[in-house]
Amino acid sequence: MKINVKECAAVLMQQEDILILTHAHPDGDTLGCGFALCRALLALGKRARVINADEIPAKYDYLFEGIEAVDFEPKFIVAVDVATENLLGELNEIYGGKINLCIDHHGTNTLFAEKTLLEEVAAACETMFKLIKELGVQIDKSIAACLYTGITTDTGCFRYASVTAETFRAAAELVELGADNGAINRAMFETKTKTYAKLERLAINSMRFYCNDRVAVITVTQDMYAKTGSNETETEALAPLTRQIEGVEIGLTIREKSDKTCKVSIRTFENVNAAELAKYFGGGGHPQASACRFDCSVDEATKQLIDKCAQLLGDK
Repeated sequence: MKINVKECAAVLMQQEDILILTHAHPDGDTLGCGFALCRALLALGKRARVINADEIPAKYDYLFEGIEAVDFEPKFIVAVDVATENLLGELNEIYGGKINLCIDHHGTNTLFAEKTLLEEVAAACETMFKLIKELGVQIDKSIAACLYTGITTDTGCFRYASVTAETFRAAAELVELGADNGAINRAMFETKTKTYAKLERLAINSMRFYCNDRVAVITVTQDMYAKTGSNETETEALAPLTRQIEGVEIGLTIREKSDKTCKVSIRTFENVNAAELAKYFGGGGHPQASACRFDCSVDEATKQLIDKCAQLLGDK
């Protein structure tokens, strides 16, 4: 059942012991949402915590700084920035079919939760900002930083077509409330570890082109992690690289998991719907940025993806 911001706030006010789930391979929007909501609930005197199936990249450590780990048996489960349950990764095995509330911004949301607050805005943190205001929580510097992080990362530092005047207004208000936009943007877009720099070089060398050079594919393997000392937490910045190549309409970044399955990040421009491609393989997301998972090898996933891309581009 879909609900609005006011109804969502009323639901949360009635709950205690709230567990917040963020999607696997976490990014700034899901983490920003999760920890902003957690901080808001704690401010209301409720018990809340955030969990994720994967390791959180170190650059996001400030989002949960000062939050004490609280152990409790969840009575209410919330998923944030999650379009489909399978995007929860291993958490889906535990909480699939048990999620009470989803707060999201993906048009491909499958309405898997009992109640869903869904607004198709540039970042889920835009909606979370409105929700926290509705909860009556005073937004401090820490909450503002969480929300600004989600907005700036999901908009590519305000470069994507999804950005609206409302997005800019929300970001401006968050800066007024204490979000350090300069420091956050540097951490998200300009600062690279040496291990990431080595991984990026190998990833770019792996780039292959298909469908008359209209599809670019980057492959990241476990062997690359071993050679560079990097790991999956540092791959978030790779996906946009495929879309920077002139003439490329679909960019695919295929990351091999330790169990030899893989996850795919899809980036497109307005003439190709990334969400449609992801949905075909059980994933979801936005028209220009989506993701899906494959229970097969990188080579097999690449073949299936290229076949579908060819159909979408009219090459078959």
